[in-house]
Amino acid sequence: MPSSPFPLAVKNYLLDLQTRIVEGLEAVDGGQFATDAWQRPEGGGGISRVIEESAVFERGGVNFSHVMGKSLPPSAAANRPEIAGRNWEAMGVSLVLHPRNPYVPTVHMNVRFFVASAEGKEPVWWFGGGMDLTPYYGFEEDARHFHQTCRDALAPFGPDLHPRFKQWCDDYFYLKHRQEARGVGGIFFDDFNALGFEQSFAMTKSVGDHFLPAYRPLLEKRKEMPYGERERDFQAYRRGRYVEFNLVFDRGTLFGLQSGGRTESILMSLPPVVKWRYDWHPEPGTPEALLYTDFLPHRDWLA
Repeated sequence: MPSSPFPLAVKNYLLDLQTRIVEGLEAVDGGQFATDAWQRPEGGGGISRVIEESAVFERGGVNFSHVMGKSLPPSAAANRPEIAGRNWEAMGVSLVLHPRNPYVPTVHMNVRFFVASAEGKEPVWWFGGGMDLTPYYGFEEDARHFHQTCRDALAPFGPDLHPRFKQWCDDYFYLKHRQEARGVGGIFFDDFNALGFEQSFAMTKSVGDHFLPAYRPLLEKRKEMPYGERERDFQAYRRGRYVEFNLVFDRGTLFGLQSGGRTESILMSLPPVVKWRYDWHPEPGTPEALLYTDFLPHRDWLA
């Protein structure tokens, strides 16, 4: 595997990224994120930055974690049997933002680094991450802006990465039991070390650094749009899809719970107000129906 990892450089970057994102979001919201530092008995800990019931965000979290151990949970070792039994170290920044206004999309982003080591053997390491957008009421210009910024983040590292990572995102953030996408996608990658440590790290940093340019303009444009109970009700219903994905499919959630991570920080991603209905479908031609017909089906937003 090309070049050796340098975890301290990754950790320093992630802590700085968390601070920059929180400051950028506070500038839009006007409120402040609470800080909650925690330790994990098995090794490591993290810093959770959480905002609730604020002017813009009903709930949001921008979390840093750095955990380590000697026995990998099943979700991490299932596809990589060569790392079973090794000491491991994982660190990352993960965020989910649930705005109050239904016209502002929910958003998720994370960047992370994993390394497994054993005496006398080369370390096994990789980066992962990405960002994806989950609107309740779709705007084509918002989806195009988000996807364009994702492409811009990857462009310096090769023309093949964006189409690969967009497809990966479409495939990953998909509710198989409903045959339905979670949102309009973005980019996603995992187990990535193909460029060597320095360039793989640079690519991951570019993804993290492009989050605010991808999302903040949408937040500022939509946060004052008027809405009523109808829109809030549909938002709560669609948030149920978010909960289903995170609890059933999300690798980060499974890894955190199986590795003894801090439950409050892991489940911070869940929205505070959610509804489920039995076999409900929006009326054709309504704004709610347009989400299903025009936005959730996979498409090339930059065509």
